[in-house]
Amino acid sequence: MGIGIGILLLVIGLILLFAIKDFPAAIQDVVDPGTVGWILVIAGVLSLVLALVMNQRSQTTHVEERRDI
Repeated sequence: MGIGIGILLLVIGLILLFAIKDFPAAIQDVVDPGTVGWILVIAGVLSLVLALVMNQRSQTTHVEERRDI
């Protein structure tokens, strides 16, 4: 679950919000596609941010310096 999942969720959410105008009545009776679109957009953005933060943390290196006195 990395950057790809975040991009996928974001794209599907934006398609639900802006690209599809007319939904079948059976879908609109059960759930509002606009609400699902916003939820997917928010989940996609959070997934992207978390993936980037976790990727940044895994690439850090720690250097231990020992001094003999």
